[in-house]
Amino acid sequence: MEVALASNLPTYTGGLGVLAGDMIRSAADLVVPLVAVTLLYRNGYFTQRFDPNGWQQEEPIKWSPGNFLEELPERVNVRIEGRTVQLRALRYCVKGVSGFEVPVLFLDADLASNSQYDRSLIDYLYGGDAHYRICQEIILGIGGVRILHILGYRRIERYHMNEGHASLLTLELLDEHARAEGRHEISQQDLDPVRKRCVFTTHTPVPAGHDKFPMELVNQVLGRREVYHLKEVFCCEGVLNMTFLGFNLSHYINGVAKRHGEVSQRMFSHYVVDSITNGVHAATWAAKPFRELFDRYITDWRRDNFALRSALGIPRAKIAAAHLQCKQQLIERVKLMSGVELLPNALTIGFARRATTYKRAELLFTDVERLKKIAKASGEFQIVYAGKAHPADNDGKRIIQHIIENARKLSSAIKVVYLQDYDMELAALLTAGVDVWLNTPEPPLEASGTSGMKAALNGVPSLSVLDGWWIEGCIEGVTGWSIGRPWGLRDQGVHDRSQDAASLYEKLETEVLPTFYESRDRFADIMRHCIALNGSFFNTQRMLEQYIQKAYFL
Repeated sequence: MEVALASNLPTYTGGLGVLAGDMIRSAADLVVPLVAVTLLYRNGYFTQRFDPNGWQQEEPIKWSPGNFLEELPERVNVRIEGRTVQLRALRYCVKGVSGFEVPVLFLDADLASNSQYDRSLIDYLYGGDAHYRICQEIILGIGGVRILHILGYRRIERYHMNEGHASLLTLELLDEHARAEGRHEISQQDLDPVRKRCVFTTHTPVPAGHDKFPMELVNQVLGRREVYHLKEVFCCEGVLNMTFLGFNLSHYINGVAKRHGEVSQRMFSHYVVDSITNGVHAATWAAKPFRELFDRYITDWRRDNFALRSALGIPRAKIAAAHLQCKQQLIERVKLMSGVELLPNALTIGFARRATTYKRAELLFTDVERLKKIAKASGEFQIVYAGKAHPADNDGKRIIQHIIENARKLSSAIKVVYLQDYDMELAALLTAGVDVWLNTPEPPLEASGTSGMKAALNGVPSLSVLDGWWIEGCIEGVTGWSIGRPWGLRDQGVHDRSQDAASLYEKLETEVLPTFYESRDRFADIMRHCIALNGSFFNTQRMLEQYIQKAYFL
């Protein structure tokens, strides 16, 4: 549903889109014959602004797709509520280290042949009601397969669905197989051939991430009575559950971290759910000072990310100097954006995630007085926040407002700044420029998380709740520090916010601050281990190779 290719292409919201973009970049590097399909959002996600009370305001993003994308002449049609909706594709090519290109196709319905309503169907990413969303998913799934075929991609070995948004592609593949067999309607005998061609990745245990549509709406918009004849495939508890549809017609299903795979297996006990832990594209997220450092000491790291394990041999002083350049760049950007002057020698903590309740961005402010005492007794620190709340998520907006209010209250004791309009460019500055990356999700709701992986590539250790990827990446005091106990050890799955806050304060006071201010060599060693252990493994090069081995070419 979203792909992040560049900050000035507003076709993504955050982690899921960035992950897709990073995977495509690694496919280009590894010369994997892959083509990606997504939707073109003429109003982007949104531009974020804060009013004087710290409440998020949204504005459409104005951009010109023609400045970035190549329009292709081919057209295909889909049926929506009995109407013919014409689609076109615009292409963006991602070039790898050897020059190999992976095309990304953006589907667009803004054509003169369509009604005004149909032209607006994909204006907004994750916008509108259930009717709007199922129309989008018809375009993505059914229209996506048809555009691939008309462009000549007829021998596709695997269709990889990221979340259930694309699951209707399976219906088009069923139709295709039935036609090849000389039939006009799909039947049970079409299921296995389609299943062998499909792969499904679930990215979240949060219910909002799994689209469900009432069957009356499905019948109204899709108009396919055949779905009732195959209820075991299309219908779950009286609704079209897009996740279950993808599961039912995929030969391989995976979560995006080992723990997430286990959580998903419990959620979807009738299926076999494997796991492939997410990663990030190393050459994209390593900041320029670190790219130059790696080019000097680890010459083949771009082609072989695992070579980053040799980062332990980079002199501590070189690591520290590269990080100082990144930190100074962040300090300059923070001053430009907010007017706040951060201190170059103070421990700088970064937190940048989608603003929603389970991410618990405000956990750090559970006990403000204790926070002040820690800063006074153990060493000063400053905090940089960023992240958008969905326009309909008022709870997420209140979290942002709460953080901004605390920033004002703490201004004389601790510098806290919330940067607006978080995007890929700002993410790169933050994950490279802070000294410690903070992550505080409520277990077990963090499927994976990738921001800490970006930080690790730049030698920035994480201070994080043991959930998602951090269960695999955390070596206490070596690659960073843990907050609280692992989810499996928590009493009957009950998550005590106060205990997590207390653990966060204790680690900050007794481990992070003393190491930063009193043991600079040890802190530099932690930075080197972040790169060597986590940067070398938690990347999309390794991730894609696992998909190839486990899912694509079984």
